[in-house]
Amino acid sequence: QVQLVESGGGSVQAGGSLRLSCTTSGGSLAIYVVGWFRQAPGKEREFVAIIPSTGVNTHYTDSVKGRFTISRDNGKNTVYLQMSSLKAEDTAVYYCAANRSPRPETEPIRYPYWGQGTQVTVSS
Repeated sequence: QVQLVESGGGSVQAGGSLRLSCTTSGGSLAIYVVGWFRQAPGKEREFVAIIPSTGVNTHYTDSVKGRFTISRDNGKNTVYLQMSSLKAEDTAVYYCAANRSPRPETEPIRYPYWGQGTQVTVSS
């Protein structure tokens, strides 16, 4: 079992950047597929990006393509979400999640392990 911890959220103006980090308080993250999800007030949790354990073949939801980059450093036991050109509609609580599925899962229900979330607020 892995316990996830997110950090790096905050408040920025539209057009700004933030980098979120996801690490573990116990266990190794290296063997897990890691996804980033977000949930805005009154909305369902939605998929943002996913990175396999190898770091190859990342996948993004269309609304963040070209603006967000997911990466991982298995030596540091950390997965990152670099967010640039932020928009007001990116405002949400961002969660990282982990599973060991051999396929790139975009449905939250496919992820058994979740962090507590970190708030990202983008002002226009």
